[in-house]
Amino acid sequence: MPSSYRLLTVLAAPLLPLWLHMRAKKGKEDPKRLGERFGIASQPRPKGTLLWLHAASVGEANSLLLLIHKIRERVPGLHLLLTTGTVTSAKLMQSRLPPGTVHQYVPVDTPKAVASFMRHWHPDLAFWVESEFWPNLIREADQYECFMGIINARMSERSFTGWQKRSAMIRDLLKRFNLVFAQSEADAKRLEALGAQDVMCLGNLKYDASLLPCDEAELTRLQSLIAGRPVWLAASTHPGEEEMVASAHALLSATRPSLLTVIVPRHPERGAAIAASLGRKYKTALRSAGEQPTADTRIYIADTMGELGLFYRLCETVFMGGSLVPHGGQNPLEPARLSCAIVTGPHTHNFAEIYADMEQNALVLRCPSPQAMAAAIDQLLNNGDLRATMQSKVKKWVESKSGTAERLMVYLEPLLQPRKPKAKPDTPK
Repeated sequence: MPSSYRLLTVLAAPLLPLWLHMRAKKGKEDPKRLGERFGIASQPRPKGTLLWLHAASVGEANSLLLLIHKIRERVPGLHLLLTTGTVTSAKLMQSRLPPGTVHQYVPVDTPKAVASFMRHWHPDLAFWVESEFWPNLIREADQYECFMGIINARMSERSFTGWQKRSAMIRDLLKRFNLVFAQSEADAKRLEALGAQDVMCLGNLKYDASLLPCDEAELTRLQSLIAGRPVWLAASTHPGEEEMVASAHALLSATRPSLLTVIVPRHPERGAAIAASLGRKYKTALRSAGEQPTADTRIYIADTMGELGLFYRLCETVFMGGSLVPHGGQNPLEPARLSCAIVTGPHTHNFAEIYADMEQNALVLRCPSPQAMAAAIDQLLNNGDLRATMQSKVKKWVESKSGTAERLMVYLEPLLQPRKPKAKPDTPK
């Protein structure tokens, strides 16, 4: 690992407390657990063999849940530690992780923080998910002689181009991993070109993710509140998209005056600002404030945590956010698994292979503008047969792609058997 990166993180370390406290004030950090970000554990290390899994945020953590449950069932003596980096993922994992799995925030990537983290947890095995590469953390784990791998490894064309400019750094990081399980053959080839070894393609864990949970009583209540109204959902929207969704709503409501548009922002803390902005022109209701979609509500902003499963079931027609702005798109497999007809914008590089496969099989409508999105939503709301066909086909398609977790277990189960206790080192070897 280039010494320049390590030196930079050492120099930046004194500024990190201020930065993290500023993020906490914005709701982007948990003020009660800031110590974890400095490698100070809030829970004891369980005795025995410990598997550490690291996932960046909600999508990556959700993709691990089925695999975690399989590990808990088949290797009951194993202890699991899951780290993530976002408040949203931490809150969701609290309710979804099985017993025997500890959650901690991943430490910031400074030598002191990662050393403190490793001294406390000293995991026997560590698996990173997708493409979350923190150089100091990877180096420290390697020095503790921790068996390391990457699960559901992803290397987009854009990231590949960027890493080629830092080829020495990525090669040094990738050579430290004992196993790499790639999402696709294209990802495998790019990772191998950058220096990864022992790369296998077993499929994408996201196809195996469990159905998003739903409060059935709340679903029934909302269905009764909007009964008879046409409705569509803009899911996981990003800044700049809500205004475009509102423009599409205006076009659609010209012929559907009772239309209800539901917006679920990717970051719930933005809900009040979205309501204030759109409320100047449209009658809005804000879910986090306890407001309900009444007969005169035109845009319902569902800015609550962990309720996408509810709204995917409420709305058969879904626009996936992060795609009308150059964010790269959000995961379309979650609504696909719940039989939604899906519309997306032009920017989907985060899920390039998945969207390409969906387009090839006529499972998604791609729209380059709010006007095109309105036309696509209009088509789906008008044509029940088209909508039903897309819903049926997309559910069968995503189910046909499942099985990655079971294929992974063939390789992981022998590695995860409990090991003899090892002495806790004072310093890395």
